[in-house]
Amino acid sequence: MWSILAQKTSTVSEDPVTKANELWHTVKTFLATQGLQFAINVVVALAIFLVGKWIANILSRFCNRLMKQAKVDETLARFLSNIVYSILLVIVVLAALSELGINTTSLAAVLAAAGFAVGMAFQGTLSNFSSGVMLILFKPFRVGDYIEAAGTAGVVEEIQIFTTSMRTGDNIAIVVPNSHITSGNIRNFSIKENRRIDLVIGCGYDDDLKAVKSFLEEVVNGDERVLADPAPVIAVNELADSSVNFVVRPWVKNADYWATRWDLTERIKLGFDERGFTIPYPSRDVHLYNESAVSAES
Repeated sequence: MWSILAQKTSTVSEDPVTKANELWHTVKTFLATQGLQFAINVVVALAIFLVGKWIANILSRFCNRLMKQAKVDETLARFLSNIVYSILLVIVVLAALSELGINTTSLAAVLAAAGFAVGMAFQGTLSNFSSGVMLILFKPFRVGDYIEAAGTAGVVEEIQIFTTSMRTGDNIAIVVPNSHITSGNIRNFSIKENRRIDLVIGCGYDDDLKAVKSFLEEVVNGDERVLADPAPVIAVNELADSSVNFVVRPWVKNADYWATRWDLTERIKLGFDERGFTIPYPSRDVHLYNESAVSAES
């Protein structure tokens, strides 16, 4: 029908009345010769569209149910099921238009070109989407974890398809594109149950090393939050320029890390003061020469 109308429209005269009469004659001729078949095609196309839309809806729900059973994140499952539904619906529409006699080859080519152009325009967004899928599927961190990624650190508040929301220690909200997170290293401070505290404690060269070590062991072992397994490490690590440096490395529960670290540091400093141990400042010997005296001697 569409090709016949196009041919007739291109050959009619310029007179509007004549053009309208010839067009109406063409329509009547078409209805008389092919009207029944066209009506059947319309009914079939409508049936294809309605049934296809119903099937697409069922399949998208089925995919959503499968992803939920596989414990895929709800946001990701809903997003992917919507994509499945949209793709199936486009196929159904093309099939219905083809039943009406419309050439869908060129239309499919236009849709493909448009999809490619949109994909290039939203390249960064698609990169964030794929990164969000990876974060949700592989779960390098979860909501509530304290992480360091994309040049920032904070508590993860929400993992979305395109971005991840974090909260810093001073309660500042940060929204980070997912592609920035997956493109670098991710440090998750919360994923492990236990965490080691690393302290470097320096004492003077004139102090009794055995007494200092014994005091450090007393402080560490006296804190009930310090774990017995793995055992804490207290050892002389370095003979530095101004001090003898001990490493103090106890293990604690992740939740007790900062409180234990601060308490141990305070107790060690107070204990050094009580016992007379020194925490030396960096020092340097400066030698002064009298130029006139040196010249006279020479």
